[in-house]
Amino acid sequence: MSFDDDATVTPDGVRIRGLRRSRGWSRRALVEEIAEARYREAGLRDTITVNELEGIEECNEAIPYAVLCKVASGLDCNPMEILLGAGDEVSQRPLH
Repeated sequence: MSFDDDATVTPDGVRIRGLRRSRGWSRRALVEEIAEARYREAGLRDTITVNELEGIEECNEAIPYAVLCKVASGLDCNPMEILLGAGDEVSQRPLH
């Protein structure tokens, strides 16, 4: 499955929250980790806000695929692993 960066997708907020908590991170810590991962990948400290992350985790707020990729970078996982409804289509990596 392939997405355009601007395509709207629905993240799996429960899975994202679970991955974040399994690492012992607050929302702010994940936002900072996203910035670090993006810096390593592209040389830019590009991230999302804590409020955006809250909406994703609590309400599965629809977001652009590019934002899903940022979250996946911070969690060091495949974006498909945190896409709502895609869990059956990809093998799930064990929680760290």
